[in-house]
Formats: sequence, C-alpha cells, structure tokens
Amino acid sequence: MFTKPGHAFWLMGLLFFLSSNCFAQGNLMVFPKRIVFEGNKRSEQINLTNIGKDTARYAISLLHYRMKEDGSFEEITTPDSASRFADNYVRFFPRSVVLAPGESQVVRIQQVSAGLQKGEYRSHLYFRAPPEASAKGEEATRDSSFAIRLNPVFGISLPVIIRSGALTALASIGKPELDTSGTSAALKFKIHRTGERSVYGDLLVNCIYPDGKVLKLAEVQGVSVYTPNEVRIVRMRLPVSSLDPYKGCRLHLIYKNRDGQPEVLGEVELPL
Repeated sequence: MFTKPGHAFWLMGLLFFLSSNCFAQGNLMVFPKRIVFEGNKRSEQINLTNIGKDTARYAISLLHYRMKEDGSFEEITTPDSASRFADNYVRFFPRSVVLAPGESQVVRIQQVSAGLQKGEYRSHLYFRAPPEASAKGEEATRDSSFAIRLNPVFGISLPVIIRSGALTALASIGKPELDTSGTSAALKFKIHRTGERSVYGDLLVNCIYPDGKVLKLAEVQGVSVYTPNEVRIVRMRLPVSSLDPYKGCRLHLIYKNRDGQPEVLGEVELPL
C-alpha cells in the first residue's frame, strides 16, 4: 500500500507525538503523561488502553506524592506546610474502569477553581489494578489443602497540576561529573529550581567536536523538578562504555523546556 507524502509526514509526526506524550506500564497505556490546568483551561481527558491479553479492572483515585532529591517518589501520609494538593479542586469520572484486551476508555477530569489562592497545586491520579487470586483464588496443593496466591498490586500514576495566577520558575544545571564506574558511562549533576512552580523538560547530551560537528549522545524526556523541591540529583546514562573515542570534544548538556518559556532552562559544557 502506498501513502501520499503529506500523509506519511503527518503519521510520523503523530507517532512521535504519542511516543513522547504517552507512557505504558504493565498492560496499561496512558495518554497524556501529565495534566496541567492553567489560564482558562478547565477540563481535560485521559485516554486509557489495555495493551494486554486479558481483561483488566482499574480503580482510580487521587494520591499525594513527594518527590525526593533523586527523582523518586514517596507517598505523603503526613502533609507539611510547604505542600499544596490539587485533590480538593478537581473532579474526575469514572472512578473505575474495566477494559477488555485492546479496549480504550476516556477518563474526564475537571478543575473546580473555587477558593484557589495563587500558587501551584499538585496531586497524582492513580490507576490501581487490585490483586487477584490466581486460578479463582485457590490452587490445590499435594496434601489436598488449598493455598491463596495473590498477584502483586499494580499501579500507575500521573501528575495533575493546577496553576493559579501568573507563576514563574527558573532552572539551572550544576557542574556535571563523569562516572565511568559502571558498565556504561554516565553524567552526574544537579538541576536547581527557583520560583513559584515546577519545571519540566528534556535533557539532551551532545558531543561538539572542534570542527563544529555535533553528535547526539543521549536524551531523557520528561524530567521534572516539582515544588517545593529546589534540587534534583540526576544520573544520566550514556550509551557508551568509554568516552575515550570522544576525546577533544565538548559535552554539551542542555535542559530544554517542555512547559512554556524560556525554550532552554539551563545548559552547561564539560570538556573531554
């Protein structure tokens, strides 16, 4: 089958957009990766698709997570004064879904703006697959007794962010260090954030040779530093075991904004 050039470019663009804005874990694919309400935006929808071979049920709720300095998350059980949560200002429907293999469904989420003060609010929409007992919950043992075997609880979450008022944020990258102790080389550095809202962007590492030639070495998409955090520690793996072949070039590390202006949040160079 032949495709017109214009249609081919459109399809390629769509596939790139989806790959960079959706994510899958287990057998559930979710699009988009994050929800941001700001300006006049008051409603959004989330597309869920079961990419597995079995029918799956997911319960949907809002949870609170704290980002640690290494970028991992922990659930907040005791809120602190620095945290602002979005759960009181959003509504979503449905609260649970059942998806057959290959089936998709939309979850609608709406911002309720009453009582919002200036600032950024964040909670996480959590899709949880309840544990199911294997073989109808029971399996026979050699002595004719029965044992219950539960599958692990599976969950996937995405941030829901509300921005009230004109908020600003700046970011910078600290001096990177090379780490060659593992099977592949890596860059270790800190992202520093200041301002009233979180930052979100892509990290890109280029090798710039003396003659001006640029070689892309690595890219990590969708890197955030959430409020109230001011620092995130990053270890960015490079797809090479040694940087000896790149001696003489400059590693150019750039943090490109995916969440407004400026286009570049921070950049730094490291000579090899």
